[in-house]
Amino acid sequence: MFGIPGRQAVTLTPAAVAQISRLMDRDGAKGLRLGIKKGGCAGMEYTMEYVSEVDPHDEVVEQDGARVLIAPMAQMFLFGTEIDYRTSLLESGFVFNNPNVTEACGCGESIKFADM
Repeated sequence: MFGIPGRQAVTLTPAAVAQISRLMDRDGAKGLRLGIKKGGCAGMEYTMEYVSEVDPHDEVVEQDGARVLIAPMAQMFLFGTEIDYRTSLLESGFVFNNPNVTEACGCGESIKFADM
């Protein structure tokens, strides 16, 4: 919807591809849907959920067997984002390197975008 021809809306690192593929295989999901919702200190939060059916309005990004679906209302906020998966001694999870974010809260759970 908001894409540039020949360029995917988001990119995935090899670690993210591996984790998304594992989650899809484990749960029999068709992919993971990314979205944005109001909440948190900075005003917005990322959402992720398994999907059993692809919505025709979703932006579909497929990379090496991993499938990410971007909800229609989140597409303009996520364009250009690199998704990574990191593991440390204390935590593991997806990391969004999003060029559209102007601020993030101290805990890292919520974000703010420029007024669009």
